[in-house]
Amino acid sequence: MINVAHDGPLLTVRSLTKGFSGVQALKGVDLEVRPGEVHCLLGQNGAGKSTLIKTLSGSYQPDSGDIVWQGEHVTIASPLDAIEMGIATMYQELDVVDGLTVAENIFLGHEHAKAGVIDRRTSIKQARQLMERLGHNNISATQEVGTLSAANKQIVSMARALSHDTKLIIMDEPSAVLDSDEVGNLFRVVEDLSASGIAVIYISHRLEEIRKIGDRITVIKDGRTVATNLPVETTPTQELIKLMTGREVKNVFPEARPLPENAAVILEVQDLALAGVFTGVGFDVRAGEVVGLAGLVGSGRSEILETIYGARKASAGTVKMSGKTVAPGSVWAAVKSGMGLSPEERKSQGLILDEPIYRNITLASFARWATGGFVNEKAEREVSHQQLESLELRPAEPDRITRTLSGGNQQKILLARWLLHGTDLLLLDEPTRGVDVGARAEIYALIRKLADAGTAVVVVSSEIDEVLGLSDRVLVIADGRVIHTSPAAAIDEHGVLDLVMKGSAA
Repeated sequence: MINVAHDGPLLTVRSLTKGFSGVQALKGVDLEVRPGEVHCLLGQNGAGKSTLIKTLSGSYQPDSGDIVWQGEHVTIASPLDAIEMGIATMYQELDVVDGLTVAENIFLGHEHAKAGVIDRRTSIKQARQLMERLGHNNISATQEVGTLSAANKQIVSMARALSHDTKLIIMDEPSAVLDSDEVGNLFRVVEDLSASGIAVIYISHRLEEIRKIGDRITVIKDGRTVATNLPVETTPTQELIKLMTGREVKNVFPEARPLPENAAVILEVQDLALAGVFTGVGFDVRAGEVVGLAGLVGSGRSEILETIYGARKASAGTVKMSGKTVAPGSVWAAVKSGMGLSPEERKSQGLILDEPIYRNITLASFARWATGGFVNEKAEREVSHQQLESLELRPAEPDRITRTLSGGNQQKILLARWLLHGTDLLLLDEPTRGVDVGARAEIYALIRKLADAGTAVVVVSSEIDEVLGLSDRVLVIADGRVIHTSPAAAIDEHGVLDLVMKGSAA
């Protein structure tokens, strides 16, 4: 991909450090990025990647170390400084404004104006040019961003970055909300940017993406660079995993125990439908069984889980827990029946980020600690500490603010909530999104441990290998219909994709 000559590195970071209230997030990071390359940044959650990104984007100021930009030592005092230098950042949480048009989003903060009046015509014209450059003429410059898909919102965010004289784009988990086709288009855009001389720092937990898109790799662990300038083509995956985790991670998906023939049916879904989204969905899940829903983004997988859980009201069909019908459209009824949901957007839908860990863990069982209008917070903390210990979350600090946890530990907090509540059925929507390879292995092991103890589990994931590796049985979903059901061992990733593309029953 690298085809643009340059006398030296575009960006060089040397011995960068940054601490917060006694916690050292960066302890010595080194990084070198060349013009026109895709430089992949790897590391577990909590390794320091986010702190490094925010330092390079001007949101944080380093305590020590050097940043050299185009051969000159620089101080990036603010996000505006970074933009003016030519550094743009695309964060994992999309930062577009739904109520504004595409053009208004692209030029937000640096609007075209004449005599103090915004020049909409120029903005629309240049927005169209940027969309054409990114290969997305289908996105109208005058369309309201809130009507776009997540993938197209990401293109708008990229266009905003390119609306400046950008020389380096930092992309934080850009594929997290995309299906396989959309990821392919993202790669094409990245390759075009690279070919034009723009450098990309690409952050992803998906090692298979690194193979397809990257040139060189830097690995960060515990706030330090442990390896840098590794060639993508010749660096073995196991070496990368060992560098990130400090250990070898093998046999990621734990082996399942045989399901007892007399295992009780926990969940029964019969002819379930949600108007305009999915129809005729029926399946059951037994105690100790993991059932996976495989399909592309938009196939209706997440909506099926949300309807079972009562977050959406079914237009037809029934849901039963242990033989008893659950009132449709009632989360309270679902929880009372023994269900628990870990939603796709755990930060916005599953957790209260600015509350302490213990309050998030006890949320579904809060009445146990409330008597006469008073809450026994000491008891909440004690039981939460026990949960943290059992899930091997370190450090086990119930008073810690949830926002400060890594993605993997936030997922563990959601699992702890439902474990404490005494859940018979766990509905897991994208349980490892934004979670590093080491933490993934821990979450997989925990899910299997819960199943082995008798919990019924339904898993939705955009990563087909994850669905197949975790599940005992898999349902393939396409266009809101179940088109295939089989033991997970009886189908592979290619078979799932073939079914999805054909959209016909096997």
